[in-house]
Amino acid sequence: MEQLIKTLIINHATSLFGQEIDAQMIQFQVTRKDVEGDLTLVVFPFVKLLRCSPIEAGQKLGDFIEQHVADVEKCMVVNGFLNIVFSQTYWLNQLNEVYHTPEFGRAPEGSKSPIMVEYSSPNTNKPLHLGHLRNIFLGHSVSEILKADGHEVIRTQVINDRGIHICKSMLAWERFSPMNEKGERETPANTGLKGDKLVGKYYVEFDKNLQKEAKALISSWEQGDFSMCSSEVQNAFLNFQAAKEGKDEKAVQGIDDKIKELAKNNTSILLDAKEMLVKWEARDPQVYLLWTTMNSWVYDGFEKTYQKMGVDFDKLYYESETYLLGKDQVMKGLKEGVFFQKEDGSVWIDLTSDGLDEKLVLRSDGTAVYMTQDIGTAIDRFHDFPRLNGMVYTVGNEQDYHFKVLFLILKKLGYAWAENCFHLSYGMVDLPTGKMKSREGTVVDADDLMEEVIEKAEEMTKERGHIESLNEEERKRLFEQIGLGGLKYYLLKVDPKKRMMFNPEESIDLTGNTGPFIQYAHARITTLLERGGTIDASEIQQATLIHEEKEIIKLLTQFPNTIHEAASAYSPAMVANYIYDLVKHYNQFYQAVKILSEENAANKNLRLVMSECVRRTIQESLLLLGIQAPMKM
Repeated sequence: MEQLIKTLIINHATSLFGQEIDAQMIQFQVTRKDVEGDLTLVVFPFVKLLRCSPIEAGQKLGDFIEQHVADVEKCMVVNGFLNIVFSQTYWLNQLNEVYHTPEFGRAPEGSKSPIMVEYSSPNTNKPLHLGHLRNIFLGHSVSEILKADGHEVIRTQVINDRGIHICKSMLAWERFSPMNEKGERETPANTGLKGDKLVGKYYVEFDKNLQKEAKALISSWEQGDFSMCSSEVQNAFLNFQAAKEGKDEKAVQGIDDKIKELAKNNTSILLDAKEMLVKWEARDPQVYLLWTTMNSWVYDGFEKTYQKMGVDFDKLYYESETYLLGKDQVMKGLKEGVFFQKEDGSVWIDLTSDGLDEKLVLRSDGTAVYMTQDIGTAIDRFHDFPRLNGMVYTVGNEQDYHFKVLFLILKKLGYAWAENCFHLSYGMVDLPTGKMKSREGTVVDADDLMEEVIEKAEEMTKERGHIESLNEEERKRLFEQIGLGGLKYYLLKVDPKKRMMFNPEESIDLTGNTGPFIQYAHARITTLLERGGTIDASEIQQATLIHEEKEIIKLLTQFPNTIHEAASAYSPAMVANYIYDLVKHYNQFYQAVKILSEENAANKNLRLVMSECVRRTIQESLLLLGIQAPMKM
């Protein structure tokens, strides 16, 4: 309707205003809830053209619109705004269109350019945790929303399967894994532990031993024993100690942190891990075999977790492969003057003229850094999918600077498609107990958390009853749908940019803005429709539309635009907020009017048609969020 009225005014501008007008002069707003109207036209831009008061200008425009648009019932001027009321016939036709369009809201499949969405991208030195859950659910949902908006979507993840953190787990497993009676070290097979959890256990073990060794090293330095380190390290320590003289407590703490870092970097265990990394890049047979073995354990563990989550990928990339392409690009860029080499052999790029700083792209020992492999991964992806018109990186906001640098480097290397790379930056997830730290083992394990919310959903559902007709398998599936639905909705309803606090208890609550609240509405409408029998949609044009029904139809017609806006902003929160608003309005309507007991056949069928449209929209919206809509609860 907006476009129809806009086109009408532009085409008749000469007769209305005595001259042609710019389309930007025509501005619409959502009508305030405290006044009557379905659409509001801002009148002020036309006042000068008509040389009259805002009220007179509004009346002239209102009369014109009423005469030329059959579906406009009336127009009312409120100060400098024209509130337009659409006819009942218009809204009934809108409902009829929604009802007879099963894919209502979705753009034609593949009608827009291909986009790649990266999400999850875990390290193979630890299991997935709560922070990964927000990342994975966000990336999966954005993929679904982009697809609904007409894009061809390629879902991908890059497996961080190389680097010093991987070597830490490997080294710790070699040194600290106990032997069983068969002379075997711990494996998923002989412990029954998921592979990702077993490897993560030894990542934590490495840090414990690193901290212990660093503490002992500092103690020896304080006693004047520098036999285990170089003169450069000795001088650095003594300078730090001298710098503490006369400083306040906060400054001293900062210096002590630097001393701890100095000690960590000079522990034998960390130096051995770095040596292992060099051997890995040189394809040392023993190190490489250990790496492939432990990574295979982790991949098996990840796959089980992804199946539970209900997420998948179209293409996997591995940093152990793409970092080589990145190194080749660095050497090529070095020859072309994009990068420069320092005296120690390390390779850098100078981005100071772009308002950034100098960035390391290759270490002095020839090993790659994250930036190196990300350069290689990006190039590899556009080589595999040359039709890509964009790439979305779902990565936490602590990496904002990293992606600014990455996209800029890609541009300087001559890749025009770098303009279409986007960092979907999201805030961290906190717990009431504070920030999670993987190396200290204080993370909330993803598998454990999913089991917890499913158990809570089971307790809640059994307390409420209404599941007597379900068999054991159906009950188990329902508990998973409610628990995981609550978890996903809770993490997605918040704007991605915002940091958030996670509360498992709140996530499965049946009241308020929660997944189970939305799911329950779907189940209740499903039961209503089953009891309602066959719907005769042909009768709805004879129905009398009441205010509550018109408001719900308005919301239903906004679904296509909601999908488009959520896709443009990469924000599932927009879909979550939309569906919560729709469910609230429907619940108010459900409590206020008769549906099955309505005596007027046209009105009854109208309400059943509308209920089916709401049910479908709830189901479709939940699917866009990666959530199942139960038929019974």
